[in-house]
Amino acid sequence: MFEVFMVLYLLVALSLIGLILIQHGKGADMGAAFGAGASSTVFGSAGQGNFLTKTTTVLAVVFFVLSIVLGRYTAGQSSQVDSWQDLSVPMSESVPAQPEENEIPFGN
Repeated sequence: MFEVFMVLYLLVALSLIGLILIQHGKGADMGAAFGAGASSTVFGSAGQGNFLTKTTTVLAVVFFVLSIVLGRYTAGQSSQVDSWQDLSVPMSESVPAQPEENEIPFGN
């Protein structure tokens, strides 16, 4: 189930990014007001902005709901602690090796 939510989350995120990049900025409204290519659009002169705005809003709501669902889903799962992260168990003490009699120590 988690994998399905993650794939859906990824698809919604990519769709949301694409829709935001497709939308025109505030400066493009002036050209559209004088009929710049309004007859050749699929949604008409005002329909495209309205459609993209509503679709972006719906995708943003779905994105946030999926974020909350995935957060709640993963909050209940606890990861298994590795043995080296467990601080309650003392480490075994190791004795440093003593140099042999015929070995010359460093620094002399």
